Amino acid sequence: MYSIRKQIIVFSVLFILLVAPASAGTKYMSGSPQLSAYISGTNEFSPGSDATLSLVIENSGLNEFKMIQSGFIDREDLPNTAKLLMVSLSAGNAPIIVKSDPQMAGDLKGGSTVTSTFHVKILSDARSGTYILPVNIDYTYLEFAEQYGTDAIQYYYKTTNASVPLPIKIKPDISIDVLTAQSDHLNVGTEGYLNLKIKNSGYEDGTKAVVKVIRNGNSPIIPTDSSVYVGDFPSGSTVDCRYKVSVAKDAERSTYPVDVAVVYENKDGDTVTSRSDTIGIPVGGKINFAIISAPAELNPGNKKVITVEYKNTGDTTVYSAQGRISAVNPFTSNDDIAYLGEIKPGESAIASYEVSVDRAATIKEYGLDSEIRYRDALDNSYISDTMKVRVNVTAQTGISAILSNPIMMSVIIAVIVGIGYAIYKFRKKGN
Repeated sequence: MYSIRKQIIVFSVLFILLVAPASAGTKYMSGSPQLSAYISGTNEFSPGSDATLSLVIENSGLNEFKMIQSGFIDREDLPNTAKLLMVSLSAGNAPIIVKSDPQMAGDLKGGSTVTSTFHVKILSDARSGTYILPVNIDYTYLEFAEQYGTDAIQYYYKTTNASVPLPIKIKPDISIDVLTAQSDHLNVGTEGYLNLKIKNSGYEDGTKAVVKVIRNGNSPIIPTDSSVYVGDFPSGSTVDCRYKVSVAKDAERSTYPVDVAVVYENKDGDTVTSRSDTIGIPVGGKINFAIISAPAELNPGNKKVITVEYKNTGDTTVYSAQGRISAVNPFTSNDDIAYLGEIKPGESAIASYEVSVDRAATIKEYGLDSEIRYRDALDNSYISDTMKVRVNVTAQTGISAILSNPIMMSVIIAVIVGIGYAIYKFRKKGN
């Protein structure tokens, strides 16, 4: 029965086409939009990644029959045109977060496509597999049109909704979690060690794996030995890694970021780099010293052993420390280095230096440069910042002042000689 009706419609259409005048209008007997959706480009994504989905909406709807006849008014819209498209993307049961709102895509004629872009976030703990994202499309189309006479037509539109499945694939991947991060002798301006315990929390079994620490932007923590080879790194396993890192001199005592990633070979034999995990590493303060002893006292022309007390005001122990003083005019020293040994944070050590001061030295307070050469826990050698040893050059008093004054000594000698001569003359006269 349906076949006979179809043949009648086809013959009717052919007859009308043969007899219709050139100015005849067109009337469509059937047709509606047929919508589908697919992703332009790859539909494979890694856990933890941000992705942009270029969603292509295709209208494959056809107008199967049309009639051409004088007196028909041409329709402005075709039955297979999807009008006022509103496209929205949902996560469904997929481990993703859709960050984009529904989008207006306009009108879509039959045989045409339109693209809508959606931003999504793949969860870091997403299990590998194929997932279906529901694409919801709301649109309006011309259901039929009713003509009144030869100059009026009324359109009847229908609003409907289409739900289109959109498959995506989440690839198996190594996803790392840093379980513990400990610094070892890591201070500002020094080298130290970074100890990490890392877990493969992804669903990929990596081989020939290398765990790397990477400098995070302008972080003052700079890896010296940045790679540790761990070999096989199956899903769920943990590895312990130790790295040598340095800290810039201009840093402060704080916690600074470091990135950790794994380079491995996947099951397809491709070399892959995992997403990085950022961790915070505590850094101790700079190794500093302060002179806490009182100023030394010296007189012009004197030689004296002065003592200087140094205090470790930093956060870590120093080893094989040696103090040094720089004697400049009017000072001289033949013994300007003193061994201090091990100094723990908050502890102090005393150095002794033999210093001479010129007789012509000005009476005032002087500052002599001093520094400490030391070794850290890794036996690296460093030199401290320069400190000032305060020395007061003061005038002599009492008998010392007299004995050090050449004029006074000349007068005293002359008096002694005169007294001696007078005694001699007196005794000679008495004889």
